[in-house]
Amino acid sequence: MKSLITLFFLSVSFLLFTKVNAQDKAVDLSKLITKYQADHGALNRKYSIHPSDEYFQRFDRLYSDWLSELETLNFDALPHSEKVDYLLLKNDLERSAYFLHSEQTQFEELSRFIPAKDDAMEFINLRRNGSSMDGKEVATWFNKWAKEVGIKKTELEEFGMLSKRQAGFLAEAIEELHDGITEAYEFYFGFDPDFTWWVEEPYKALNDSLKSYAEYAESHFDTGKESVDESGIVGNPIGEDEINRRLGFEMISYSPQELIDIANEQYEWTYNEMLKASRELGYDDNWKAALEYVKTTHVEAGEQPTLVKDLAEEAVSFLEQRDLVTIPDLAKETWRMVMLSPEWQKIAPFFLGGEVVRIAYPTNTMSHEDKMMSMRGNTPHFSKAVVHHELIPGHHLQQFMNQRYETHRRMFYTPFWTEGWALYWEFLLWEKGFPNGPEDKIGMLYWRMHRAARIVFSLNYHLGNWTPQQCIDYLVDKVGHEYANAEAEVRRSFEGNYGPLYQIAYMVGAMQFYSLRMELVESGQMTEKEFHDAILKNNSIPVAMVKALLTQQKLNPDFRSEWKFGDYIEGM
Repeated sequence: MKSLITLFFLSVSFLLFTKVNAQDKAVDLSKLITKYQADHGALNRKYSIHPSDEYFQRFDRLYSDWLSELETLNFDALPHSEKVDYLLLKNDLERSAYFLHSEQTQFEELSRFIPAKDDAMEFINLRRNGSSMDGKEVATWFNKWAKEVGIKKTELEEFGMLSKRQAGFLAEAIEELHDGITEAYEFYFGFDPDFTWWVEEPYKALNDSLKSYAEYAESHFDTGKESVDESGIVGNPIGEDEINRRLGFEMISYSPQELIDIANEQYEWTYNEMLKASRELGYDDNWKAALEYVKTTHVEAGEQPTLVKDLAEEAVSFLEQRDLVTIPDLAKETWRMVMLSPEWQKIAPFFLGGEVVRIAYPTNTMSHEDKMMSMRGNTPHFSKAVVHHELIPGHHLQQFMNQRYETHRRMFYTPFWTEGWALYWEFLLWEKGFPNGPEDKIGMLYWRMHRAARIVFSLNYHLGNWTPQQCIDYLVDKVGHEYANAEAEVRRSFEGNYGPLYQIAYMVGAMQFYSLRMELVESGQMTEKEFHDAILKNNSIPVAMVKALLTQQKLNPDFRSEWKFGDYIEGM
C-alpha cells in the first residue's frame, strides 16, 4: 500500500514538475523580441566603439546566446504568428552575426594602423567605471599616443594605397576611437583639478593628430585605380556569392540573373504600354518624343508645393472612393512637406518621403541648366506616380501603421517591404484607372521603367558585368532620363548609404505583393481592404513572411522560402 501511495505522489510530482517546466518554456515571442531589442540596445550603448575587440567579442556572444535560446523553444507548439516571429528573429540573428564577422575580419586586417588601439580602450573603460585618474599618468599616455599616431601614419604610407572601402573603414575606426577618448577626457576635465592641470595640453595635441590622421586615412586610396571609367563614380561591387547570401537573408528565392531576366520582362511590358500611350498622344512609336513633350509640362517655379498637395489629396480620394485600404484621419492630418536643397538634389533629384515629403524643384542659386533639369524631371505627370508613393498609401501610411501595430517587428525592417509596398500601389493604381490621360500614363510608365532598370543596372554592376558609366548610359537610353538625373541615380546607388540590394527592392518587393494579391484577392479569399490592412498591420518584414502569415503557410524552424512570385509575368 505504501508503495502505491509513494508511486502516486511521485507521479503527481513528475506531472507538476513537467507542467512547471513547460510553463517556464512557454513564451510570448513578441515579448522575447522586445527583450532582445532591449539587450541589444543596452550593449550597443555600453560598447559604443564599434570597431573594437570588445565590441566584436561581446556581440558575437549576444547573437550566439540568443540563437541558443531559440533552440530551446518548442517550435511546433507555437501559434502560427509566433512561428513567424521565431523565424524573423532567427533570420535577424544569423544576418547580424554574419555581418559582425565580416566587419571583424576587416577590422583585423586594418587594426595594425590604429594607434593606441588597446591602451586607449583601457582608458575608455576606466572612465566608464568612474575610476580615479592620475593626471600626470594620463598626460604621459596622451603624449605617447600622439607620437604613435605619427608612427602609424608612416606605416600606412609605407604599406601603400588601400581600397576606398578599406580607407573609409579605417577612418571610421580612428574617428570612433577618437570620440571615445574625447568623451572620457571631457568626463574628467574641469571636475578633477589634477587631471585638468596635467592633461589639457597633451589632449589638444592628441586631438589634432587623430583628427588629421583620420582625414589622411579616408583619402588614402588611388582614385584613378578605383574609378573604372569616366564617370568618376567609385563603388564596391560585392559579387555573385554575396548577392546570393543577401537575397537569402531577404527570403528571396531567385538568383541575380533570374531577377535580371524578370526585370527585363517587366521592362518589355512597360515599353509596350509606353508605345500605346505615345500613339494615344499623337507621337506614333516615337515614345521618347512623347516623353520629351511630357517633360515640358512642368509648373512654374514656386508652384510645385501646391501641385504636391493636390496630388496627395487626389490619391486619398481615389483610394477611399474604391474602399481599397483603411486611412486613419490622423494619418491624413499629420503629413508635411519641405523643399530639397540644391545639394540634396544632386543625389535625390525627385522626391523623398514619409511623414514629411521632400520635394525637388529649382532654387534661385541653381544654374539655368540645373533649374530646367529639376523642372523637367518633376512635371505633374511624373509626380502623379511619386506623391502617393511617398505619402498615402505609400511611405507615410506605412510608417504611421508601423508605429501602432506589431511594433516588436519594426526591427525586422526591409526595403523589400517598404519600397515594394509603395511601388506595388503604382502597379495597382494603374490597373484601377488612376492615370487621367496619355500624359499621366507616360509619367507613370516612366517611373515603372525606372524601377525595372534599377534591377538590371544595379545587379549587373554588382556582378561585375557593367561599369558605372554603362549604368548611366543605360538609364538615359532605356528610360529616357536626363543625363544629370541618371548620373545622380547611379551615384546614389553606389556611393550613397544604401545597401547593395536596396535599388532592386522596389520592383522585386512590388512583384511579391502583386503576386500575393493575385493569390488572395483575385481568388476571392480576401477583399482589397482586408488584404491591404492585413499587410500594414503586420509591420515591415520580408514579404515571404507576409505570405506565410496571410496564407497560414506550414512552417518549420529551418524554413527557407521557395516562392516563385515572378511567374505571373508570363501572362501580362
